[in-house]
Amino acid sequence: MATNIKFKKDKYRRARGGYSRLLQVSCERCGNIVALYQKDGQGSLKRMYLDRIIEPSNVVGKSFTCGKCKQLLGVRYIYEKEKRPAFRLFEGAVLKKIVKTA
Repeated sequence: MATNIKFKKDKYRRARGGYSRLLQVSCERCGNIVALYQKDGQGSLKRMYLDRIIEPSNVVGKSFTCGKCKQLLGVRYIYEKEKRPAFRLFEGAVLKKIVKTA
């Protein structure tokens, strides 16, 4: 699932120290995998920027929900500091696992 994935290398990654990892994000309630996400920098996962969501690539709508159990995981907003669209995740709504890339 995580083979041949190219990390985005842009000003946002450089601003966070150039450190990135690939996360498998899943629903806390049912365990369904909801996204693959490029996390830049250290710290917890509080928001998911739309341009860093690798799969599914067709994320649209005002809310981020689990496709299996329909649990609401986050809501869409504009992160004011960087003027970037993102999903603000609810605390404890998702589980994350670092995925090794080839």
